[in-house]
Amino acid sequence: MKSDRGQCFNTGDVNAMRDWTADELDTIGAAEELEIAPLRPDGSLRPYTTIWVVRVGGDLYVRSWHGRDGAWFRAALRRPEGRIRAAGIEHDVTFAESDHADHDAIDGAYRDKYARYASTYVDPMTSPGARATTLRLTPR
Repeated sequence: MKSDRGQCFNTGDVNAMRDWTADELDTIGAAEELEIAPLRPDGSLRPYTTIWVVRVGGDLYVRSWHGRDGAWFRAALRRPEGRIRAAGIEHDVTFAESDHADHDAIDGAYRDKYARYASTYVDPMTSPGARATTLRLTPR
């Protein structure tokens, strides 16, 4: 399928998921930033939003700086599919709220990875509001 920007991407069955490769996990997990674009209801990509990403074990997680009111986050809940770009990797993904995620480990990953930034930026990403927006990225 092509978006209104002429980009081709997979809009197949969200149940057709696979695991990240070790290289993808290492590369995306180490990336300073990630660009995320949920799909619109018509299957086209929303504009990319630049956000932070962390790796915990074999999973990649993102959170919304603006909490549950963030535009990209609301779009990801409406249609839990999209595309990410980070460190030269571009991938179609699904977004899943992480009810059973280890939020303390995710908080720690944010604090460790982004420690060089002022607490002005890191603390909001580990706040209860941001924790409530934790999404696990799964390749598709």
